[in-house]
Amino acid sequence: MLSIVVPTYNENRTVCLLIDQLEEALRGLPYEVIFVDDSSDDTPNVLQAICAGHPRVRYIHRQGERGLATAVLEGFRAARGAVLAVMDADLQHPPEVLPIMYREIQDGADVVIASRHLPGGDDGGLHGIRKVVSRTAGLIGKAALRRLRSVTDPMSGFFMIRRRVVDGVCLNPVGWKILIEIVVKGRYARLVEVPYTFRPRAANESKMSPAEMFNYLRHVARLVMQSPDDRRFWLFAMVGMSGVAVNTLLFSLLGRWNVIPETAAFVSGSLAMIWNFAWNCGLTWRDAPHADPLAVTFAKYVVVALIGIVVNLAVLSMFYRLLDIPKEWANLTGIIGGALVNYRLNDRWTWRRWGNKRARMRIS
Repeated sequence: MLSIVVPTYNENRTVCLLIDQLEEALRGLPYEVIFVDDSSDDTPNVLQAICAGHPRVRYIHRQGERGLATAVLEGFRAARGAVLAVMDADLQHPPEVLPIMYREIQDGADVVIASRHLPGGDDGGLHGIRKVVSRTAGLIGKAALRRLRSVTDPMSGFFMIRRRVVDGVCLNPVGWKILIEIVVKGRYARLVEVPYTFRPRAANESKMSPAEMFNYLRHVARLVMQSPDDRRFWLFAMVGMSGVAVNTLLFSLLGRWNVIPETAAFVSGSLAMIWNFAWNCGLTWRDAPHADPLAVTFAKYVVVALIGIVVNLAVLSMFYRLLDIPKEWANLTGIIGGALVNYRLNDRWTWRRWGNKRARMRIS
């Protein structure tokens, strides 16, 4: 069975229309619809009347509790199906896309996301500040969380999953974007996206607010802390920035003591490298298996640092001399490229975490 979870908050003018459209779109499929309602208007009365005439429909009314993400989790717990779908009640998510998503599940997908940003999709239902907020939130999520980077629409509220993706997974989302929690924490091998056109709202008002935007940022920060790979990368970046500060300070002090610049650069760079190594041992990779003696680990760290410098110089030269990019931007690109190579080699070789990686995710 396909269980469709629909969170509602004061959607009394659209829920009847949604049921009519779902019945038309899902004709011939085994499905149920579960409304999880936090409304303060007469939406519960409307849902009760719908349930009386539609045996496939159930609703849960929550008293004194609000939040789209927690409503979705409540719906998951009540669902009977092996396949779970989530969509809004405001008719911005077209029900006719559900059979397409369901076929992808039948063809082996574990997670199917309806995307506004694939070719053939459209976010025309968003206007003005909502469009800017949605795009910005998506960029923030992708920058912070590795598993979101290959997803074109991580802010989608329209998706379908196999139940096993979330069974036994501790989900504790903040705010209104449950999908990023599932993508980051879920157990899946294959994620698929399908295009769809996001419709304008049929009635009622958007629930977006400054509080929800703040909750989203809290949610992303929490997921970074709960995701070992993402947390490790950002700790590495913080240690690296502290090393730059140490290097700069020492170089300045040595200059005041009339040490020649080349010697000052060598001493400050070497001490900054030792500083970074100590913090990476004690903080960034504190949970890594320490199979090598400390001296061997440090030697590997130095080799990786030299490789990072070579990558930095190669990228700088390519962008500056071949592509005629301004040298400041070329150097910044080289620094980023060198840092990414540095992190990956340290993670996989210096601290030997080959065996701790999760199975690769396939996205199509």
